[in-house]
Amino acid sequence: MKFGFFDDANKEYVITSPRTPYPWINYLGTQEFFSLISNTAGGYSFYKDARLRRITRYRYNNVPIDMGGRYFYINDNGTIWNPGWSPVKTELDSYECRHGMGYTIITGKKNDLKAQATFFVPQNYAGEVQQLVLTNEGSASKTFKLFSFAEWCLWDAQDDCTNFQRNFSTGRVEVVGSTIYHKTEYRDRRDHFAFYTVNDTIDGYDTDRDAFIGLYNGFHNPQAVIDGKATDSFADGWSPIASHYKEITLAPGESKTLVFILGYVEMPVDQKFEADGKTINKVKALQMMEQYNTPEKVAAGLAELKAAWDSLLGILNVDTPDDKVNRMVNIWNQYQCMVTFNLSRSASYFESGIGRGMGFRDSNQDILGFVHQIPDRARQRIIDIASTQLPDGGCYHQYQPLTKKGNSDIGGDFS
Repeated sequence: MKFGFFDDANKEYVITSPRTPYPWINYLGTQEFFSLISNTAGGYSFYKDARLRRITRYRYNNVPIDMGGRYFYINDNGTIWNPGWSPVKTELDSYECRHGMGYTIITGKKNDLKAQATFFVPQNYAGEVQQLVLTNEGSASKTFKLFSFAEWCLWDAQDDCTNFQRNFSTGRVEVVGSTIYHKTEYRDRRDHFAFYTVNDTIDGYDTDRDAFIGLYNGFHNPQAVIDGKATDSFADGWSPIASHYKEITLAPGESKTLVFILGYVEMPVDQKFEADGKTINKVKALQMMEQYNTPEKVAAGLAELKAAWDSLLGILNVDTPDDKVNRMVNIWNQYQCMVTFNLSRSASYFESGIGRGMGFRDSNQDILGFVHQIPDRARQRIIDIASTQLPDGGCYHQYQPLTKKGNSDIGGDFS
């Protein structure tokens, strides 16, 4: 069975069925903020370190597979669906996923309503931009309910999935307008927070997972979506989420574009709060929102990202009689090598990003694949790796990207 095809002109792989043999994923981000996204919008995000700065939750080895991600739920007069098919899995009239160079575009259509979601991490930006274009392709006016969804991880991904007696009492959120802030432990011992925002007014929100999904429901049937209205829940401990609710009416042929941003912010210790000493200082977050609060700014950011990848992939090229060889050498092998540089296999759908970190031997070997593209950054990687080496010449098996300290859980007698 065929599930997709290569679009060489656009440097994309086009997936035409959501029922792939396994989730087919893309890696977003080239610098400090990274996201993994499947062809049905599953996955997670993190800043620098997949264990110590996990932004959103993901459940490995789950049943059904690939549960948790960045979801848009649509309730169209009782018909509930997602542009990426999962997690509701309502049969779509059409579906397409385009995995490109650092971006993914997922398009679904149901009952004359088309929803196209573009996901990417802009250059020099600590966040994931999600542009959702909703179009009424029918001949009659259409009114429907839209719900966004992201589930916060409490920063340390290992602690988040094990230390329940503590973590169920630590979750903290704040809602200001159309922005939901995740500020767990910010007052106590952290200098960072996250936010999920949309560039439009909203009709409601949810920040408590049980209120949104329902205690005995799942990602596939969240109670708020079934009911067709947010509960305006406010998480105090337990499992904090971020969900925007909006009722939308589109005339025949009309489109509406919404820009969602999942962002990460670090603040100097002496600037964490406003003058009252209680309110978190949002100046950096507001600046991030301003950067991509219109479709025009999103288009410019995506163009910049594509140009950066064109530059990287333009350094080395081959021209052979075999199109498949050209495709793999000129596009996908080099793309894979750069992704390997960015994450060094420390986070994927098979490596949870919790225990392994950056492999000492792997990271050394991987340099051969991308040194021609980014020699300066390759040099820094060599220095990072060498810095973890022990005085006797041995090394830790892995080191954490954020701390640059060796993972000593399984000892350090490696070389």
